[in-house]
Amino acid sequence: MRRRPASRRCLETSRPTDGPHDFTAVRGHQPLRLLSHNIQVGIATHRYRDYLTGGWKHLFPSADRDHSLAAIGPALAHFDIIGLQEADAGSIRSRFLNQAEHLADLAELPHWAVRVNRDLGQFGKHALGLISRIEPIQVDQCPLPGRMPGRGALVADFLWDGHPLRVIDTHLALSRRAREMQFDQLGVLCEVPGYVVVMADFNCEPNDPGMQQWCIENGLKLPTRPPMTYPRWRPQRAIDHIAVSQGLDIRGTEARPVGGSDHIPVAMSIALPSTSRAPRDRLGAQPGDTSRIDPH
Repeated sequence: MRRRPASRRCLETSRPTDGPHDFTAVRGHQPLRLLSHNIQVGIATHRYRDYLTGGWKHLFPSADRDHSLAAIGPALAHFDIIGLQEADAGSIRSRFLNQAEHLADLAELPHWAVRVNRDLGQFGKHALGLISRIEPIQVDQCPLPGRMPGRGALVADFLWDGHPLRVIDTHLALSRRAREMQFDQLGVLCEVPGYVVVMADFNCEPNDPGMQQWCIENGLKLPTRPPMTYPRWRPQRAIDHIAVSQGLDIRGTEARPVGGSDHIPVAMSIALPSTSRAPRDRLGAQPGDTSRIDPH
């Protein structure tokens, strides 16, 4: 499948700086710390009925959303790359706040990018967000196929100890058929030299045949025991994942609840093969091991 040409009108990024483009400049040979979070535009959901009683928060601003973002922001300061799903890029419901930019400011991380997937004008700008400790060499975006328009991928290219590192942030469809088409397009984006990280709300569990085939075809892997992430108040499904190149060492993975949403974010620590014997990261004890923090 050919990659569709990117449309810059949907892409907004932080201003270029003279800072480093290689993570080794700021992290040395320590593992990189990643976080993927479906923030549900900052809406805290505690039970299924909140989807009904709190549905108005998807259209109008609320103090609840402000408190959620205030809690999420500082927690992001501990990570090097953060992928956000279901962010708002500036509309009535977010008080015209670009949530990815705002969270980057709260975390005191200098670089961010936003791809608007569905632009409903002042009533909602459904977006993906990417926040990073260093400036990407390049940021791009790609629409993903599906029965309904509005899915896409945010792509950032970095260097890590001189190796190319591509990070893809996305949010896949609920339909298996649509996801299979989207996996095909993501496969095209993964065909680059170096290492690849894909962080997303995949809307499917790790044993999904489409996801398993996609990982095999693109040389990617998931943790041995992916943590449960949904629903936040009683996690029963692992649908939020970080997939990484087979050559990378997964030091630890955990579900790490911060702020408000209906998903628990996934945190992962990864290392290059040459540093696989470095001291263990506090996220986990052995490569591929996982642990989950009780969300209550």
